[in-house]
Amino acid sequence: MNPLRSDGWSVHPSFVPDGPHGPVTLLADDFALTQLAGEPAVAWQTPWTELSNLQLTRFARGLAFFATVDGVRYSWRTLRVDQFDAMADVVEAHGGTVVRQRRRAGTVLVAVIVLVAALVGGLGAWLNRANTVNHELAAARAVNLTLNDLPKDWSHSAPTILSYLFSPSGQVVTSTTTSTSTSTTTPARNSTWTTISHLFQSCLGVSAQRDRVYGAAGQMPDYQVSSPVFTSVNGDVVVTSMTQYYATTTMVRHDVAEMSKRSFGSCFATSNAAVLFSIAGVALPTKDIGTTWKPTTFLHGFAAGGVVKISSGAPNRYLVIATTASGHFEVTLAALVDSWPQSQTLVANLVNTLMSRASSTSSTPA
Repeated sequence: MNPLRSDGWSVHPSFVPDGPHGPVTLLADDFALTQLAGEPAVAWQTPWTELSNLQLTRFARGLAFFATVDGVRYSWRTLRVDQFDAMADVVEAHGGTVVRQRRRAGTVLVAVIVLVAALVGGLGAWLNRANTVNHELAAARAVNLTLNDLPKDWSHSAPTILSYLFSPSGQVVTSTTTSTSTSTTTPARNSTWTTISHLFQSCLGVSAQRDRVYGAAGQMPDYQVSSPVFTSVNGDVVVTSMTQYYATTTMVRHDVAEMSKRSFGSCFATSNAAVLFSIAGVALPTKDIGTTWKPTTFLHGFAAGGVVKISSGAPNRYLVIATTASGHFEVTLAALVDSWPQSQTLVANLVNTLMSRASSTSSTPA
């Protein structure tokens, strides 16, 4: 490979606390990637063997280059699209993926409805779709988290309480999915489901008729598929993701107004915690007990999140819910963490990974 010098980049996060984000020059040869950052420039050199999950995406107005180093997901961005071909050769030479994103007409904002599909039909009995996997479903699978997105000592997890929020890994839920079990029909109006719905709607200030998360205005995705559940080596962080594909962007554009409300993150975290409390036989909260969390993102797009403590003791346990989407795709990340906000950098990096994949996946607005 010919040595490459590429100027005009910025980097997030910085390589050291409070370090420079730019200007950045990238140098690449057969052995390492070198970053020159700041003025005067400081050099960081990383062997290719220490870099994983490389991805280069071309947008209408620039390039984004992603790589994971020691469990941290870094994002480099530049407006110089003329450097795409040279960077693409480097990324492909080291086993990375290159995506040429098509232009889309207009600005498409999307948000996620986590529990409409997962809970209206019940908390189990998910069925695989019998049809041949099509392009949209294959793309949805590709957006989800993989073990390569996580630090090297992470592994697949045994079943956790997150299973009550997301469909089982790899199983496909569609808008026509039905259940053979009468126990998974929509709960009665006086049921726990109604209590949780009202809790969310009261918290957010939306009526049941207009609510698009738990209420009558919600819509089912064409496809829904979840990643495996992953755990850190000592079990202090557990994560999973779920990707949904909607038939039209018009469907999800209407979700944005609700998802963009200031209190959405905390209300959504509280309602998800209430679901887990109901499973455990714990008294449900009667008010908002969550905290809104805005993940730091480096790509244009919708992202929202919330955090709620679900257990106290040694250690504490927090549920983190974050949503991001682009085009027809809506993606949700759920995490159980023992330490917050100490874990937020890791979780935010995973949100960025999901956002980059959703935004780089080709889907035509409708």
